[in-house]
Amino acid sequence: MWQKILSYIPDWTIFMQAGFCLLIPIAFIALINKLRAVFKGIEGKNGDGGTSGDVQAVDKNDPPLPADYENNRSAIKEAIGSNCDVHFRDFEIAALQKRATLIYVDGMIAEEHIDTQVMQAFMSAAEPDAKHGLKAQAPDDFSAYLIKNMLPASEVTEETGLISLNEAILNGYTALLVEGMPHALLVGAPDGKTRSISEPISEGLVRGPRTGFSEQLSDNTAILRRQGRTEQLEMKKYVVGNFVKRDLVLAYMKDIVNPELLREVEKRIDKIDLDFIAESGYVEQLIEDDILSPFQQAQNTERLDRVMSALMDGRIAILLDGTPFALIVPVTFSMLLQSPEDYYERWIGGSLLRLLRFVAAFLALMAPSLYISFISFHPGLIPTDLAITIIQARQRVPFPSLIEILILEVSIEILREAAIRLPRPIGPAMGIVGGLIIGEAAVQAGIVSPFLVIVVSVTAVASFSIPMYSTGITLRILRFAGMFFAAALGILGTILFFLFMSSHLTRLKSFGVPYVTPISPFRIRDWKDLFIRAPLNLMKRKPQMMKTIRRKSRTH
Repeated sequence: MWQKILSYIPDWTIFMQAGFCLLIPIAFIALINKLRAVFKGIEGKNGDGGTSGDVQAVDKNDPPLPADYENNRSAIKEAIGSNCDVHFRDFEIAALQKRATLIYVDGMIAEEHIDTQVMQAFMSAAEPDAKHGLKAQAPDDFSAYLIKNMLPASEVTEETGLISLNEAILNGYTALLVEGMPHALLVGAPDGKTRSISEPISEGLVRGPRTGFSEQLSDNTAILRRQGRTEQLEMKKYVVGNFVKRDLVLAYMKDIVNPELLREVEKRIDKIDLDFIAESGYVEQLIEDDILSPFQQAQNTERLDRVMSALMDGRIAILLDGTPFALIVPVTFSMLLQSPEDYYERWIGGSLLRLLRFVAAFLALMAPSLYISFISFHPGLIPTDLAITIIQARQRVPFPSLIEILILEVSIEILREAAIRLPRPIGPAMGIVGGLIIGEAAVQAGIVSPFLVIVVSVTAVASFSIPMYSTGITLRILRFAGMFFAAALGILGTILFFLFMSSHLTRLKSFGVPYVTPISPFRIRDWKDLFIRAPLNLMKRKPQMMKTIRRKSRTH
C-alpha cells in the first residue's frame, strides 16, 4: 500500500527544478532593483550641481569689459590666450577718426561677408557723418549709431561681458571694438562651409523624401522650420556642456504637446552635467528613465519626416549642434519597428510590411533559443523526418548545440562589425570571405551543422530588416541571453526569458509613457497604428497615450 501511495508522489527533483526556476526571477528582480536604487542615488548626488546652476554662476562672474579701447583689446587677448587661429584685424574709420578692431576665428566666419558688409562699410563711410559727429554723441549712443547707419549686417548685438564675448568669438561670431565705445558689437557671419543636405544613410527608404539632417544645428532648425510652416512650431535653445559648450534645441508643437511632458524634458535637460556632449547619444543616456535597461528610451533619427510626424503626435524633438541624429521623446517599442514608408504606401501594403518587421524581430531575438531548446531538450517536438535529418547532419559535430551556435553567432557579429568599420571598397570583400568561411568551410570541417547555418543566417537577415540600428543592437544582446536560458532549462528557460523580458517592458517607461502601450496599459484606440496601419481617414485622432492638448487632425 505504501508503495502505491509513494508512487503518486511526484519525483522530488521536479520540486527542486520548480523552486530553482522560481528563485532565478526573484533574485534577478531583486538585483535589478538594488542596482536601480544605487544608480538613482548617484544621479541624485550629481543632480545637486546641475548645469543651469553652473551657467548662472558663470554669468554672475562674467566681468564687464573695460571702458577703454586698449584695455578691451588687451583683456580679450589675454582671455583668449595664444590661439593662432584667432585674428585681430586693426583698422581705422577714417571719416570718424576712430580706431577699430575686428576679432574672429579663421575658418569659422564668412570672410567675404565681413569684407563687404563690415570693412567696406566702415572704410567708405559717408563724409557728412564726420561733421555731425560721433564725437558729438554720447558713448551710450555710439553703438546704436553704428548699427543704424554704418553696419549693413542683419545680425548685430551688443555684448558687455568679457567671458560671453570670448565664447561668442569662439562660436563663430565676429567681435567689433571701436575706440570710444564701452562695449563690443557681435556681428553674425557664420561660415557657409557645411555638409550639404543629403539622404539619411542609416534610414533608407524606397519611397519618401530624401532630406536628412546635417551636423549644422542652424541648417537643421531651418529645414525643420521649412517643413513645418506653422506658428505652432516652437524651438527653445539650451547650452549643454560644462567645459565645451554646445547648443541644443527642443522642438515641439505648442498647442499639441502635453505641458507636463515638456516640463519634464526641460527639467532633465537642465540637469545635464557633463564637461563635453559629443553626440546626441550622450543626451539620450543622460535623460533616459532607466539606465539599466537594454532598450533605448529615446528614438534617434536622421530623417526630417520622422521628426515632423513625431511632433504632430505631440512628441518632442531634441537637436544637438554637431550631429545629424535628432532624438524623439517619448518613445514606445512599436515605434522602433515602424518606418515612415508605412504611411507613404497604401495601408494594406504598409500594414503587411509592418507585420513582417514584427515577425523578423521575433526571429532575430528567439530563433537561436528555440533551436537550442528543440535540439538539446525537446527533439520529440520536431517532426520525425526533420529530426532524423538534423541528427544525421549533427553526427560529425563534436560540440553541444550552445557552443556550436555561439561559434557561428560570434563569428557573424565580428564580421558585421568588421564590415561596418572597414573602408567601403573593402567591406563587400570581407562579407564574401566571411560568408565562404562560415557557410561552407565550417560545415565541411565539421565545426557546425548545415541546419544551424540556416538558422543563424535567417536570424542575421531578420535583424537587418529592423529599421532602427540601435534596436538591432538591443535584440542582438538579448539574443545571447536567451540562448543561455535555453541551454540551461530548455523550452522552459526560453519561456522564462520571454517572461522576464515582457515583465521588464511592461514596467519600463519613457518620460512617463509606458513602453509597450497600447498593449499595456490597454488602449484600444491606439491599436489602429500598432501591428497594422489603419487607413489615414481613421487616424485623425492623435495617440491617446500622449495626452495631447489637441486630439484631432492627426497627419503623417
